[in-house]
Amino acid sequence: MLTSLSVVAAQVMTSCGEKTTTEVVDESVLVRVDTLRVQDVERSIEYTANLEANEQVYYAPSLTGTRIKKIYVEVGDRIHKGQLLVEMDANTLTQQELQLKNIETEYNRAVKLMETGSISQQNYDQVVTQYEVAKTAIANLKENTRLVAPFNGVVTGKYMEEGELYMGGALGGAAKPSIISIEETNPIKAIVNISEQYYLEVKKGMSVSLKTDVYGDGRSFPGRVNIVYPSIDAKTRTFSVELVFENSKDELKPGMYGTVSFATGKSRSILVQSIAVLKVQGSNDRYVFLAKDGVAKRVSVKIVNRYDDKVEIQPLDGTIEEGDLIVTTGQAKLVDGRKLNIKE
Repeated sequence: MLTSLSVVAAQVMTSCGEKTTTEVVDESVLVRVDTLRVQDVERSIEYTANLEANEQVYYAPSLTGTRIKKIYVEVGDRIHKGQLLVEMDANTLTQQELQLKNIETEYNRAVKLMETGSISQQNYDQVVTQYEVAKTAIANLKENTRLVAPFNGVVTGKYMEEGELYMGGALGGAAKPSIISIEETNPIKAIVNISEQYYLEVKKGMSVSLKTDVYGDGRSFPGRVNIVYPSIDAKTRTFSVELVFENSKDELKPGMYGTVSFATGKSRSILVQSIAVLKVQGSNDRYVFLAKDGVAKRVSVKIVNRYDDKVEIQPLDGTIEEGDLIVTTGQAKLVDGRKLNIKE
């Protein structure tokens, strides 16, 4: 146990046959110190974020008045790009395809007549236009008859059943703007609003990491800055960034809440053992003691960051430099200017 060291020296003096004893008290405090070193520290800033799907689509044909023939998926199903999801009644498509065959016959005849000069340019142009319009109509009908997945993702909603007539925005008074809804969740994204003071530090492509309370094992998910929006909100003094996270294992879900850390680079800083920093009772003021010329020097500090059992400090009065001796044990008994007995 470290205590104040009191050394008693007995001095024997003879005067008129009497003995006189003089006590010499050493009032120094026994302490341990550590030599401060400047270290490279990884800088980061942290913000909270809500995850959302990279893309969300409420899926339905653009043509109304068509009956739903078959829905091939259910809520929760994983889907892949190009997969057939919904099939609509094909009667209209079949009729249009038959009409296209007749128009195609007229078109081929017009091409041959044009080669021999047996048809006017005007008539030829009319046939070509009619043919191109019919082909475009067929392509549109095919796209709206067989609804295929535009990306890999998951089915998140189903709002109609097979046999129902799709009428667009409403059916029977109930809003049904789509047949199903699908989401792309790999990658998954988040929009974060960041203080304007970091605008020059946050760059497109920079690495970020995400932690969420859902996983209590402390795991983090790597990501990157995908978009840095070019304007700053005048009311909040923040700017928005879009982050994307690889999610092939489907561990992250839209709506999850987490903390995102942005690595903004390295800086040279002084780290000290956290036990060296004392707190003023009844306030949040912090201070440390340095060993200067054998006495204690009190320096008020601010804690900038914490790193396990160490903290990064910044002096508020006085100076702290590399090579200084900081008191790590015994400082609770110190006052400014107290003599020190440094234990090796």
